[in-house]
Amino acid sequence: MRLRSLLFVPGDRPERFAKAAASGADALILDLEDSVVAERKDFAREAIAAWLADMPATPCFVRVNPLGTAAIAGDLAALATCRPAGLVLPKADGAAAIRTLVALVAQSGAVCPPILPIATETPAALFQLGSYGEVAAHLAGLTWGAEDLPAAIGAVSARESDGSYTDPFAMVRSLALFAAHAAGVSAIETVYPDIADIDGLAGYVARGRRDGFTGMLAIHPAQIDAINGGFTPSEAEIAAAREIVEAFAASPIAGALRLHGKMIDRPHLEQARRLLARAE
Repeated sequence: MRLRSLLFVPGDRPERFAKAAASGADALILDLEDSVVAERKDFAREAIAAWLADMPATPCFVRVNPLGTAAIAGDLAALATCRPAGLVLPKADGAAAIRTLVALVAQSGAVCPPILPIATETPAALFQLGSYGEVAAHLAGLTWGAEDLPAAIGAVSARESDGSYTDPFAMVRSLALFAAHAAGVSAIETVYPDIADIDGLAGYVARGRRDGFTGMLAIHPAQIDAINGGFTPSEAEIAAAREIVEAFAASPIAGALRLHGKMIDRPHLEQARRLLARAE
């Protein structure tokens, strides 16, 4: 499943589902957690189940409520007969949380789909990031968040006035990025909250891809084109990667080669292979 862009949609706003699916997002995240107040969660569950029953062409994840809350039992019961493409688990705290969710889904009578944990929303969760490799077979990827964690520790903000992350949360972003790659799963960048700032979004996407993220969460359909474009290798990049692969194929015992006047070595080959895999 290609996951360049994953678009959040409140689960209690079914009138938005079709528009979101037409946005070009690689996947939707139908939300049962933060964007839905307690009094409307049953309505949201029914709306999501009805949408999934029609087998929409766009893959749909469902963000359930956190483990340990009363609401998650209702979420999983509603989804038991209409399997989504994946589940998004908020406030995940490592491999143990993934195992617990898989077991809960089994108790509801269903097979657990791939899980996308939001892996940095509590202070304790940061110390479990290295454990996700143990449950990689159950993961669709790994993402992080910059909203719940500041609130959990009493930080005024996770961002500087120019929108960049403060040092503690830049560290969290990096840890989540490396945790995803250590587990061998997609590294999904968190949301860009300023919907109107298209230039800022483009820069944010470019930095995410530069740093090694493979996709991104979105909060509005207007963000999808920039995200998809930013996380899609260009024709020039694909051609350059093919040249590197072909150069090493022609000299299989070489540790380093000269190409267009520059030295390339095995790490360049690995980068080229990864880029071509994403392009495919």
